[in-house]
Amino acid sequence: MLRALFLVVAVRAGLFVLPFRVIRSLTAKMRRRLPAHSAPRCAWAVRAASRYVPRATCLTQALAAQALLTESGHESSIEIGVMKDQRRRFRAHAWVICGEEIVIGGAGADRYVPLAAWSTNIGGSN
Repeated sequence: MLRALFLVVAVRAGLFVLPFRVIRSLTAKMRRRLPAHSAPRCAWAVRAASRYVPRATCLTQALAAQALLTESGHESSIEIGVMKDQRRRFRAHAWVICGEEIVIGGAGADRYVPLAAWSTNIGGSN
């Protein structure tokens, strides 16, 4: 839980002051180093920690979750999608897929059209 809180705070602060591509690059460099935790446990920790971090958006949670999953030895991918709301404004959403399951950001993800995805490869390249 403490590691998840650290990651959520670090990603949130990073997204505030640095471009997304820099934060994405930094989180992509995470390597396995923690005892293996299950994917649902990692997702739970990020969701719980995010309640204590102001403006921990879906993107913040997705980046933190992917980093924590990688540290626990799980391959995952972040997907970002868009949709138009009832007022015809674009809305964006980020979610994390681990295996065949959405572990973070799953609520309503099926309404979004995926635009981009970033996967981890525990074997070394992202």
